[in-house]
Amino acid sequence: MDWMDFHILVKLVISAVLGLIIGLERELKRKPVGLKTSLVISIVSCLLTIVSSESAYVFPANHDVNITMDPLRLAAQIVSGIGFLGAGVILRRGNDSISGLTTAAIIWGAAGIGIAVGAGFYVEAIAGVVLLIISVEIIPLIFLVIGPKKLREKEVLLKMTIKNKEQIQEVIDIIQKDKITIDNIHIKDLKDGNTHLLELNVSVDFRRRITHLYYSVSEIPGVENVEIESL
Repeated sequence: MDWMDFHILVKLVISAVLGLIIGLERELKRKPVGLKTSLVISIVSCLLTIVSSESAYVFPANHDVNITMDPLRLAAQIVSGIGFLGAGVILRRGNDSISGLTTAAIIWGAAGIGIAVGAGFYVEAIAGVVLLIISVEIIPLIFLVIGPKKLREKEVLLKMTIKNKEQIQEVIDIIQKDKITIDNIHIKDLKDGNTHLLELNVSVDFRRRITHLYYSVSEIPGVENVEIESL
């Protein structure tokens, strides 16, 4: 193995380690894109960048043909191509909420880290991973303590059935008095014609347990059934 082969191997190993760190963060949160996906993205992005840059200097060596190549032409296509993979993890739920944007951004980030390592920017790639982990793990925790009130709340979907439609407004008033911010209201008559479905997108303090919220809502007069989903 000559120096060039060893250098390429080092790049692939570094990209694998950095991809492992990114994937581990997603894996611990049980996200769709975990360890294996991040490893593949980072390693292959690094490999394609190496192939792209090395090819630009290998092919012009043939003096019979004048070939001019952009050293990072293949790498440039990774950035746009990885968008299709990121789009696959973005989900739109039935309650109009969007999930998976952070995971999609991390897919794009893993590809960027692989490109940086493949191009030889080791320090920059390592710094990028460190800042990425700080951004998705530590900074949100800081804002939960000292951030604005909106950032110290979590979103919850409340679904409840109410027998008497005259009690719907009373239920809403009681919920608002319980330090619960209502962001969206949806009311629907069920098939039997006598029961009504009340769906509320609400915001509550992040320290408040879902079970405590369930007990509070289920004890409201007029509420027959309660379903709670943390968004």
